[in-house]
Amino acid sequence: MLANITVQIEEVINSLGSFGPIVACLVILIESIVPVIPLFAFITINFIAFGNILGFIISWLFTCLGCFLSYYLVRKGINFKLPEENKSASTLSKCIFYVKNLSLPSLCVILAIPFTPAFMMNIAAGLCKMSFKKFAISILVGKIFLVYFWGYIGVGLIESFQNPVVLIDVAFMMIISYILGKLLNSFIDKKNS
Repeated sequence: MLANITVQIEEVINSLGSFGPIVACLVILIESIVPVIPLFAFITINFIAFGNILGFIISWLFTCLGCFLSYYLVRKGINFKLPEENKSASTLSKCIFYVKNLSLPSLCVILAIPFTPAFMMNIAAGLCKMSFKKFAISILVGKIFLVYFWGYIGVGLIESFQNPVVLIDVAFMMIISYILGKLLNSFIDKKNS
């Protein structure tokens, strides 16, 4: 069934002709601004439709551009004051404080972890007026690993239906990245307490 889905995805993208890469790019760009779209699904589609190298380049480039756009819109377009009684505002306030004090290497590592809420990191970086240079370097470096991870996981899941042994690698990588994300979350909570 999943193999049929893969074939259908390739057919849709191929039927778009030269617009195929444009559609793929726009979807990934929009995902960085509207986080309800599952990024990993579109990275997987790009890897399947365009191959590992071109799919990676398209996904990485437009994920980074989307993050830059999100950061810029927040930094230039929003005059923001957090109400302290709101729990989600309190969480965002903690995230802003934490992001503001991160070193460049730490920010790169955090953005490379697949379960980091990237949209919130973009907003926090924009709200705390982080320098564009620091933000750009961390995004360009961190997203390399994130895009590769999701591309590998997505393609691996599809391949696992033909070769179930691949599923063990995928499960192992997912568990490791989830544990790293949880450890990072608890570290942030302890540091902000």
